[in-house]
Amino acid sequence: MRVIAGKLRSRPLHSLRGLGLRPTSDRLREALFNVLASGDSAAFEVSVWLDLCAGTGAVGIEALSRGAARVYFVESAAPTTGLIQRNLKSLGLDQPDGSRLQIVREDVVRALHKLELANVAPDFIFLDPPYQMEKLYSRVLELLSRSRLVGQQTRVIAEHDKKFDPGDGFGSLSRYRALPQVDTSLSFFRMSS
Repeated sequence: MRVIAGKLRSRPLHSLRGLGLRPTSDRLREALFNVLASGDSAAFEVSVWLDLCAGTGAVGIEALSRGAARVYFVESAAPTTGLIQRNLKSLGLDQPDGSRLQIVREDVVRALHKLELANVAPDFIFLDPPYQMEKLYSRVLELLSRSRLVGQQTRVIAEHDKKFDPGDGFGSLSRYRALPQVDTSLSFFRMSS
């Protein structure tokens, strides 16, 4: 596993064995960022990201490598937050002032409430819980549909098992694109006008 593009291109990322982690593959991350950029190489500069159920932190790190201004890594498990810290440190991204990143060790639902109270305004929200937690998809997407975290320009992306469909809409949050891969799919959501 490695960083795909940007200033950290080809640098390795670490994972943990035995925790059931399923890091977002290099190929899927490349497809994700290609779709989001849509020919605009500056699409990620000064963007703010939420990497929910961050695992290894690969998606958020990819965003930082491509110029994101700030990434919030949300993960509840201590070993996994330690892994994110290890990856950030090995890439030289562990800043003492935390100006470009923050690790939020919290359940994703509680973390979203706290981020909303802090007036965080993300451009991209990436959701990738363990695939067996199917109910968490609808819970988080429903919460985001009513949250001040999601504006008209915000893009919400859910990575999920290809055999599972998280749904087309949650309140005013609607799926506008599905991108199936080998075993995995990405669903892209935005607020309907």
